[in-house]
Amino acid sequence: MPRSRRALAPAPSARRGIRDRHGRGLRSSVAGPYLPMLRGRIELFDTTIASTAEYLRGLWPGELSAMTIEIASAPHDALHGDHVDRWTVRPHDNRIVFYRVPIQRLSKLHRNDEVHQRLMVESCVFRAVAELLGKDPWDLAPERFRHF
Repeated sequence: MPRSRRALAPAPSARRGIRDRHGRGLRSSVAGPYLPMLRGRIELFDTTIASTAEYLRGLWPGELSAMTIEIASAPHDALHGDHVDRWTVRPHDNRIVFYRVPIQRLSKLHRNDEVHQRLMVESCVFRAVAELLGKDPWDLAPERFRHF
């Protein structure tokens, strides 16, 4: 005689806030316990902005020690006729706001891989910091580009 599914189901647990699918317990990570966690676009973007800003702070400690960097998803006034803002520089607050969606989605890359995406984000940081300091982006780290 077949048993009903109701008899096989475990008793409901006392903790209701945890997601428990059909009595199988909590879900594990997609990468598994032995592999590193996967990085998403947002985490990669945030890490690239932070590491590039710290690199520039190391090169220009006097000018960039009070610089504040913020990341927003998109600007409030996005369209300006011929372009979309990718960052906003506020020199009186010594603050730069980067907009993730325009940088990631509207940038034209000849090869869309992680290296070129990272270089695009780094170039935006260099250009925004140069705008804040009133310098040319190539003058911020001249030794970085001399490989010979």
